Amino acid sequence: MNEKQFDKVKNGKGFIAALDQSGGSTPKALAAYGILEDTYANEDEMFTLVHDMRTRIITSPAFDAKHILGAILFEQTMDREIEGLYTADYLAEKKGIVPFLKIDKGLAEEANGVQLMKPITDLDKLLQRANERNIFGTKMRSVIKEANEKGIRDVVDQQFEVGKQIIAAGLIPIIEPEVDINSADKKACEELLKHEIQKHLDQLQDNENVMLKLTIPTEANLYKELIDHPRVVRVVALSGGYSKDDANEKLKENEGLIASFSRALSQELNANQTDDEFNNALEKAVKSIYEASI
Repeated sequence: MNEKQFDKVKNGKGFIAALDQSGGSTPKALAAYGILEDTYANEDEMFTLVHDMRTRIITSPAFDAKHILGAILFEQTMDREIEGLYTADYLAEKKGIVPFLKIDKGLAEEANGVQLMKPITDLDKLLQRANERNIFGTKMRSVIKEANEKGIRDVVDQQFEVGKQIIAAGLIPIIEPEVDINSADKKACEELLKHEIQKHLDQLQDNENVMLKLTIPTEANLYKELIDHPRVVRVVALSGGYSKDDANEKLKENEGLIASFSRALSQELNANQTDDEFNNALEKAVKSIYEASI
């Protein structure tokens, strides 16, 4: 465990940038960036283009440690280089930003109003590689759509079960049970979710720490007890489909909750922008999300 990075993530001012679009969401991310599917012939070309996009974001002067605590990477991004360094090393050494890794393999089919994670069959090997690449922590996502007690319990049980494997490998897990912002039962989902998370947090040992990544709650400060829990390093919020402005406004209502935005961070960026246009757009987004987070 890198104690300097731990202190930055726990006590620093700023937010976590989510740069972890994976196979399924990459075409959508590229399209939003101005690169349409007919411009690449196969998956290899697609992933090269998205790495170029992420490289442009990470190397921008607007992407700095003054505003950004950490960045979540996709597995392929971890194994690629920026200016001769593996991406995590570039983030840590050149930018002073803490690297995280998305480890889930996507979502299972919906059952009991939720989507669990698909099995992570190579988890031990992946965590070993993450340690070799100097990754600090991991992230894994499930989705909750209905206020179904069994479904929500299953989501949280699965998240913490995998989370304990991650802790045993010396990494900090970001547990992400996303509540769909379009759920008709969003508030009820969040109350059930908080209860289940709290049960698991109370069962952790003194040397077992987690982060939480949650949808911004309908009721402001609903998650304050989770934020203050001694086993929680930090609670971060996903933008969940809200626009940057909406996500920022909702975030400001929640004391101690900081952003971990993906689409809201990059929505004004375009492949055809000049470097000045790109850097200015990114700087504006970074500063607005930072202000909402502090």
